[in-house]
Amino acid sequence: MAPSRDELVAHLIASGMAGRVATPRENNLAHYWRLAQRDPGYLFGLDIGAGWDADAIFELMIRKVGVDPRRNHRRGADTIDPECTAAALDRYAARFDKAIRERQRVLFATGHPKTLTRLYQMLAGALTAAGGTVVEAGAGAVWDDQTHYGVQRLTIEHFQGVANLMATRGAIHTHSAVPIGLALDALRQAGEPMPDLVVADHGWCGGAAQAGIDAIGFADCNDPALFVGEEIGTVAVAVPLDDGIEAEQYDLLAEYILGRE
Repeated sequence: MAPSRDELVAHLIASGMAGRVATPRENNLAHYWRLAQRDPGYLFGLDIGAGWDADAIFELMIRKVGVDPRRNHRRGADTIDPECTAAALDRYAARFDKAIRERQRVLFATGHPKTLTRLYQMLAGALTAAGGTVVEAGAGAVWDDQTHYGVQRLTIEHFQGVANLMATRGAIHTHSAVPIGLALDALRQAGEPMPDLVVADHGWCGGAAQAGIDAIGFADCNDPALFVGEEIGTVAVAVPLDDGIEAEQYDLLAEYILGRE
């Protein structure tokens, strides 16, 4: 039996996915400012247009995510409202249910390989079982890019249907929209249709949405771009939660998404 909404909210709080979260306030505010400056590392591949200064982004994050509304709260803990998470997860589940019912072509990808790959693999397995198609595009594409460890040779690899960005030390965290661009280019070059849906996060999600593809994603309270993208109608759904906890904690979310009636 799928968890109830009350069980979902309780789990979000108990696990630290929502409620009082580990993502620090000072990090959140710094990222809002960087997005307001149109820093490419924080745009996630999106063109957010004019009007989004740091104050407007902060107000949006209060409303859509539930961060602490006090402007004088500059350091320490911050919050994600579990009711915001649950409401967004219902929209996410509805869109994914459509993909299952219509046996759509879906590309799964993550910039958080250690924490979110397992969740997406569960969703990909359900899609396949229902007769849908998991799109594995761009595998083996190679390029050099700047990372936290300097310039590295990067490539795209798929693990049980989920694309990760790989460096020599293994799968890495990324905000970049370059990988989804390469994956979509590979589909075009092969004469294959675009995905009906992209299930992802960070630049994988934002870049797909900017390309005109339905994209649904998870985002932490320090990742405002996807919430701005949803607000302006580019991103289909952005779900607020802490995206950096133990992978197994997200299993209940998969059960909720797949069991939604």
